[in-house]
Amino acid sequence: MKPAEIDAFFATLQAANPQPETELEYTTPFELLTAVLLSAQATDVGVNKATRKLFPVANTPQAILDLGIEGLSDYIKTIGLYKSKAKHLTETCRILLEQHGGEVPRTREALEALPGVGRKTANVVLNVAFGEHTMAVDTHIFRVGNRTGLAPGKTPLAVELKLLKRVPAQYMQHAHHWLILHGRYICQARKPRCWECSVAPWCKFKPKTTAPAA
Repeated sequence: MKPAEIDAFFATLQAANPQPETELEYTTPFELLTAVLLSAQATDVGVNKATRKLFPVANTPQAILDLGIEGLSDYIKTIGLYKSKAKHLTETCRILLEQHGGEVPRTREALEALPGVGRKTANVVLNVAFGEHTMAVDTHIFRVGNRTGLAPGKTPLAVELKLLKRVPAQYMQHAHHWLILHGRYICQARKPRCWECSVAPWCKFKPKTTAPAA
């Protein structure tokens, strides 16, 4: 896409949803970190069902540690890979208490040093909790970036770096959420809903899918 097309692309998404938010439920940076850590290979809906029970009981690093791995597992066992996630989250809580005063760190390096926290998770926390202009490339953003021609790349990192260069500064704060939501509900993997797409005029994907018969 050319710069003018990219600007129109994001201006359209902004007009439809001026203040997009993550669909993960949280009230503190630690709850967000926990939810994102649990969301790997799981749906936001599934994570929210688990954290609605977990957070009223334990929503701080110390409270999670007090549950222990087995106790924590009971709350998150409906989530895929819950055993490894319970271990990672417990160890993360220990590090937060020992090295960060129980607070979620605000640097990529410190976040990525936490067990179970990779670049994508760190980017989500930096963007959503702390307002940093980061781009967390999940399967939705990777697909949208490639399919539309917005930011083609063979790896999530390649798409991320290209988006950071191409997305106009005034849209960077919310670009991550606009692209995720667009990929989740419109630019879907198997059958993109092109007939409902507000940014189709600037999309490079051909042929356009037609609406299903009534």
